[in-house]
Amino acid sequence: MVMQLPPNRGPCPSSRANTYHWILQKIYQNLPDVVLYVAGVLACFGQRGLITTMPDRLDVLTGSCMQIPCSFDIPNQYKYKYNSTILTFGVWIKESPYIVARPDNVIFNSSTTDNRYQGKITGNMSQKNCTTVFFNVTTSYTNKYFLRIESQLFRATDTGKYVDIVVCDLPSSPILTVSGEVKEGTPVSLNCSAVAPCPEHPPELTWTLPTQFTPYNQLQENPDQTKSVLSTVTFTPSYLHHEKNITCTAVYPVGTSNKTAEHNMMLNVSFSPKDTLASISPADPVLVGSCVNLTCSSTANPPVTNFTWFQISEGKPAQVASGQSYSLNVTVGDGGLYYCEARNSHGCGKSREVQLAVKGQEEPVNPKVYEIVGKTLGLLFLFSLVVFFAWRRRTSRLPSGFDMTDRSQGQNSPAGTVCSNQARVGRGNQ
Repeated sequence: MVMQLPPNRGPCPSSRANTYHWILQKIYQNLPDVVLYVAGVLACFGQRGLITTMPDRLDVLTGSCMQIPCSFDIPNQYKYKYNSTILTFGVWIKESPYIVARPDNVIFNSSTTDNRYQGKITGNMSQKNCTTVFFNVTTSYTNKYFLRIESQLFRATDTGKYVDIVVCDLPSSPILTVSGEVKEGTPVSLNCSAVAPCPEHPPELTWTLPTQFTPYNQLQENPDQTKSVLSTVTFTPSYLHHEKNITCTAVYPVGTSNKTAEHNMMLNVSFSPKDTLASISPADPVLVGSCVNLTCSSTANPPVTNFTWFQISEGKPAQVASGQSYSLNVTVGDGGLYYCEARNSHGCGKSREVQLAVKGQEEPVNPKVYEIVGKTLGLLFLFSLVVFFAWRRRTSRLPSGFDMTDRSQGQNSPAGTVCSNQARVGRGNQ
C-alpha cells in the first residue's frame, strides 16, 4: 500500500500535528510490513528476527517424499509481538529469503492450498514445530530453502539459516561400521545405517554374510532430527571369515518400484597362527656335511612375529634355532625329528614333526614306537606267565587212581614193594 499525505492546508502547527497523527495511524495499520522491513534491516546487521532449527542438508530420491524436521523460536526483542494462540502459518521460500524482490520464490504457504509444491506442515505450529513434508519430489527441487513465519501481528524470515535439498535418481550408499576389533572367538557387532528422507516409506536393509546371523532393525532419530534405519548383526567370527566380503543393501520403495544401494566391506579377522607347517629340503636322506634347509610356514593375522625350531632329543623337545628358515650343515647328531612353532600377539601354532634322515646312520626311532614295543612285550610276558602256570598245574595233577597207588607204595610201604618183588622171583625159580 502507498500512503498518500493529506493536502497541505497551511503551515499552522495544528495542521502539521494532524498530518503526523495521520502518518502514525497509517504506519500502525501497515505494521506487519514495517516489521518485516525492520527485520530485514536488522538482519543486515547480524540480528535475526526469527530463529529456525533444521538440518543443513537432506538427500532425497526422485519420486519419493521428503520430510524437513523444523522448529523455530522468537528472539526476545520480538516475543511481545508473537502470540502462540493466534493462528500461525509457515511459508517456505526457495533460493533467496527476500520475497519482496523475488515473490515467485515462495513455493509453499500453509495458509493456502494453491502451492507450487505439494506438501503439508505436520508439526504443531502453536508449539513452534514447523516440520514439513513434500511429496513427489523431482530433481528441480534441488536448492536451498528458507522458512518464514506469518501471523496477525508477527511476520519474519530467518535469513541466516536454510536447508540444502539435494535430489538424486539413485540413493546414497548405506554406512557400514564395525564396533570394536574383529577377533576370532569374540562376538562382534556390525552396524548398517541408511537415511530415511521419507519416514513414511523407510528403506529395508538386508545383509550378505559368510555365516548365519539374525538382524535387528529399527527406525531412529539422528541428532539433526532426521530419520534413518539402523540394522545390527552380531556374530562370532573365525579365522575362516578373514578377508571374506560382507554386504549391506538398502532397498527404497519409490512408487511401484524399488531403488537400491549397497555397501561392501572385507572382514579383517585377527587370529592366532593356523595351518603351521614344517618342511625339509631336500626331503631325501642326506650325507653328513650336506646343507639342509628347514622352513616353517603359517597363516596368521597379524602376521607371525616369531618362529622357533625344536628337535626331539631323547624323547624331549629341545630348542635349536629361531627364524622362519633354519639351515645347517648336517652332522651325525643332526638326524632326527624336528618341528616348529609360529607365534603372534594372539597365540601360537605348532607344526607336525618332520624327519631329517642322514645316510649311514640308523634313523632314530620315534618314541611312540618304543612305547608300542614296550606294551607289546609286557603283554607277551604276562601271557607267557599265564601259560607257564597253567602247564605246571596240569602236570602236577595226573588221574586220581594211579596217583594214589603210586604214592602209597613208594612212600608209605617200601618194604612191601621189595617183598612183593622177591616173591615173584622165588616163584619163578621153582
